[in-house]
Amino acid sequence: MRTRGRRAFGTVAGLGAVGLLLAACAGAPASDQADDAVPAGAPVVAFYGDSYTLGTGASSPERRWSSIIAADRGWDEFNPSVNGLGFVNNRDPDIGGPEPDLVEAIVAHEPAPDLVFVTMGLNDNFSMPSRADDIRAAIDADLARLSAELPEARLIVVEPFWYTDERPASVEEIIGWVEDGAERVDADWIGGASHWIEGHPEWMAADGLHPNDDGYAEMARRMDAELRALGL
Repeated sequence: MRTRGRRAFGTVAGLGAVGLLLAACAGAPASDQADDAVPAGAPVVAFYGDSYTLGTGASSPERRWSSIIAADRGWDEFNPSVNGLGFVNNRDPDIGGPEPDLVEAIVAHEPAPDLVFVTMGLNDNFSMPSRADDIRAAIDADLARLSAELPEARLIVVEPFWYTDERPASVEEIIGWVEDGAERVDADWIGGASHWIEGHPEWMAADGLHPNDDGYAEMARRMDAELRALGL
């Protein structure tokens, strides 16, 4: 059963400028794996995300939430997440997007992932409302491809993260589109993630945009509880 996230509306000034900062920021090293010391034959778990899954702002890759939960479970982590990435934002390699595209990298990974996390959508707020149709289409296309090309993988779609206590209306719109897309491909849904670090400025790194080690530890704690509820 999917868990629905709490909904609230608000406004944030200067979204465009913050979007550029998120795209340019590069705190933690861009590492696909935090630790190579995983058992042979461990489940391969891929993470499709932005800076909040890459671990920007953490003191080292093993402090990001994805690596914490992977280490706790003995998973072989594949995390090619990219700063500033969205379903449409900073996606095109011709303008600095990743090459290969992250969805392409995940479906082509050998061995094939047993589990895929999708934690995207934060940065697409900086293209709203002008690219709303493109964002909705990209959400559906990405989830459909992951589902179709990795039929044996369990797909977990996480409510897009957010980083300020004030929230533009676009946050809720994109959350709804991602949740609907998850339902269409019968993926597991983890709601509420956009609220996991709100109200705690002490959990933010010096840049004011990304979690610090304590923030990622809290994200890992919340994710762990959600995964346990899903039997993982």
